[in-house]
Amino acid sequence: MSTIKTRFKNDNGHYLSAKLELPDRQKPHNYAIFAHCFTCSKNLSAVRNIARSLNDSGIAVLRFDFTGLGESEGDFSETGFSSNVQDLVRAAEFLDEDYEAPTLLVGHSLGGAAVIFAASQIASVKSVATIGAPSSPAHVQHLFRDHIDKIKKQGSAEVSIGGRPFQLSRKFIEDLSSRNMESELAGLGRSLIVLHSPQDAVVGIENAREIYQFARHPKSYISLDGADHLLSSKEDSAYVGSVIAGWSERYLDIPKVQPPETHHQVAVSIGNEGYTSEIAAGKHLLIADEPEKAGGDDFGPSPYEYISAGLGACTAMTLRMYSDRKNWDLQKVVVHLDHKKDYPENTKGIDQRGNKIDFIKREIELVGNLDDSQRQKLLEIADKCPVHKTLSSSSEIETTLRQD
Repeated sequence: MSTIKTRFKNDNGHYLSAKLELPDRQKPHNYAIFAHCFTCSKNLSAVRNIARSLNDSGIAVLRFDFTGLGESEGDFSETGFSSNVQDLVRAAEFLDEDYEAPTLLVGHSLGGAAVIFAASQIASVKSVATIGAPSSPAHVQHLFRDHIDKIKKQGSAEVSIGGRPFQLSRKFIEDLSSRNMESELAGLGRSLIVLHSPQDAVVGIENAREIYQFARHPKSYISLDGADHLLSSKEDSAYVGSVIAGWSERYLDIPKVQPPETHHQVAVSIGNEGYTSEIAAGKHLLIADEPEKAGGDDFGPSPYEYISAGLGACTAMTLRMYSDRKNWDLQKVVVHLDHKKDYPENTKGIDQRGNKIDFIKREIELVGNLDDSQRQKLLEIADKCPVHKTLSSSSEIETTLRQD
């Protein structure tokens, strides 16, 4: 995946730090927003792993720090659950203006509660995923229950959460208690998946049961058996990401690749944006592109890389067939290739006009119990590969216009 560091403003004009992570080798077909857990940040390893899994399925992910946390501006003591929800709404507006409107919201712990409340304010959202989320925002008060009376009496107080000091206000507590999750879930109107570990010692499994009961269909539940609340294990967070990606395919609009129709051996199609080309070769679908330095998106091999790959594949297959017929102990063949254009004096090629010619360097790696004579013979056989003969001899290309 590739990461774009960016930022956007919250309701009070403070800049919130964000990272937009994009899939490799394809344009994203959907955009998601990730809401991190209470007092956490966008850089939690579990968040990165989940984003990576979503990227692998073609979904771009915006992860950001809520106001006053991580690298975002603002005073955390002046925030509350409602401001978290509004930060999510602003994040969605940012994506809509600069990229594409989000269709998926993913929230972890209190962030899971926040995405449920934010979904109703983001028209583009079709699906919501919660991970270890409480069935009431007020649940988070257990982290500082010994200080609640002091906060209510004094108006604010410093508390320690996860070994770090935070200033919490009476308004923050009142805001948490004023939110009704049951009514919000009843009117959610989006597909919902609830992921929760039965061993979650921070937000008990009964919260998942209540969220599931409050919500209307379509809804799903996945048990994260053995995982802890923060998804500390890389395997657990990667699994969460892959599950959400697979589940969302049922509810998000994902364009299907339409290979060019043809009665020929190969057909190649390109649209009016960029150089990414779709290839239909028999029943196989491939992608070709140009590298970024040539103005492409690098979503697939370049045309010349396909030529080199064809020569390499043909070479390896030819050596495999020959050694099988001879019953030689050839265990593996690796063909390394480089293509360039160079002047004839620097190669073994010939061009009487002094023009640059195509030059392919082929290095063959043979693995097996072979003597020197066998290795030398296989090197000779490599030149008899059909693609080698095609490339080293004259070819004719006949081009016509296809009638509609």
